[in-house]
Amino acid sequence: MGLINAALGAAGGVMADQWKEYFYCEAIPENVMAVKGLHRVSGRSTNYKGSENIISNGSVVAVADGQCMIIVDQGKVTELCAEPGEFVYDSSTEPSIFSGSLGQSILATFKNIGKRFTFGGEPPKDQRIYYFNTKELIGNKYGTPSPVPFRVVDQRAGIDIDISLRCFGEYSYRICDPILFYTNVCGNVSEEFTRDRLDGQLKTELLTALQPAFAKISDMGIRYSSLPGHTMELADALNEVLSSKWRDLRGLEIVSFGVSSVKASEEDEKMLKEMQRNVAFMDPTRAAAHLVGAQASAMQAAASNQGAGSAMAFMGMNMAGQAGGMNAQNLYQMGAQQQAQQPAPAAPAAPANGWTCSCGKTGNTGKFCAECGSPKPVSDTWTCACGAVNKGKFCSECGKPKPTAPRHYKCNKCGWEPADPTNPPKFCPECGDPFNDADLT
Repeated sequence: MGLINAALGAAGGVMADQWKEYFYCEAIPENVMAVKGLHRVSGRSTNYKGSENIISNGSVVAVADGQCMIIVDQGKVTELCAEPGEFVYDSSTEPSIFSGSLGQSILATFKNIGKRFTFGGEPPKDQRIYYFNTKELIGNKYGTPSPVPFRVVDQRAGIDIDISLRCFGEYSYRICDPILFYTNVCGNVSEEFTRDRLDGQLKTELLTALQPAFAKISDMGIRYSSLPGHTMELADALNEVLSSKWRDLRGLEIVSFGVSSVKASEEDEKMLKEMQRNVAFMDPTRAAAHLVGAQASAMQAAASNQGAGSAMAFMGMNMAGQAGGMNAQNLYQMGAQQQAQQPAPAAPAAPANGWTCSCGKTGNTGKFCAECGSPKPVSDTWTCACGAVNKGKFCSECGKPKPTAPRHYKCNKCGWEPADPTNPPKFCPECGDPFNDADLT
């Protein structure tokens, strides 16, 4: 009886699995990262006796936007589809008489019955379909529980120190490699894999990577108060730091990194402001202006005192100014001396071969002025061998005549050119034409 039941079970199971299946996935919620594909069976369907984890040859798998589908056969990923549309599974090890050649399908069906008979009528295979949510998973909040070091570099103020920051905001990520995510993270989930099973680990690793990411941002010369305006650079820096753990191990990557609040400690902010103020007062003129403002405030405060202490207050101000050894007038003089010692800004250099037009336009390089269109002036000066610059036909220093430009000859009939263009023969050796002024080039 056992063999007969096994034979009947094998034949009945194979016949029940002859129907093609239609697999689909409803809209994946934003908190779900992976879910097992559903086999559509309605009240009108007769395909309700087939095995659960068997995909017949020729079955159809529907893939929507923002989804990626993989087929796992005997625990191994055999197919992947990330394009929206219809995917036909025609390489299954489970034959169907409704797919392919009828004769070959019937023969493969009987072989499958014999194979199942040896396993007591059960199918010796496991085939599953999984869908992955490839959309951007947003709304992941983060916050640094303890201050994160950040290097502040200000070339103008000569500042290069480390401070402590607290940073809060949100980030988003997505699945960029579904096979890696399936292999190393979710595996053969029975129903769905949700974000809350992974968010705690991701948040911890993200906060750990913030310190080297901030170091990369600091090397770019970005101040900590400007971090909210450079979120793309932060996302790139975090992806670079987390690539070995997220992208290469889990198939995840950060899409966007938002900074809602970044704050340094009160001590660090006070120190930075003090250092920047001290650098500003290195300019004597600014220091004098600050001193004048402080003196004016002190005078107003003393004048508002109706008691007898006002005179004492003014005396104290004079004594403080004399004891300091420096007053506003001396600072203004020092600032004026420094400005006078600074070299005047150099005029912009004219481009090579540039000339100046009579209208004042400088840097012209063509034959006409770019401003008024006047032609380039022709220079009639020439330099003698003695070094004198002349305008006439004879040198004003040594009396030598103005040198004439060398005359170059080239045959105007055949184009022959002598080895020395300035000293041609009487006749062209190619065509016999005599050389004259018509052959000048």
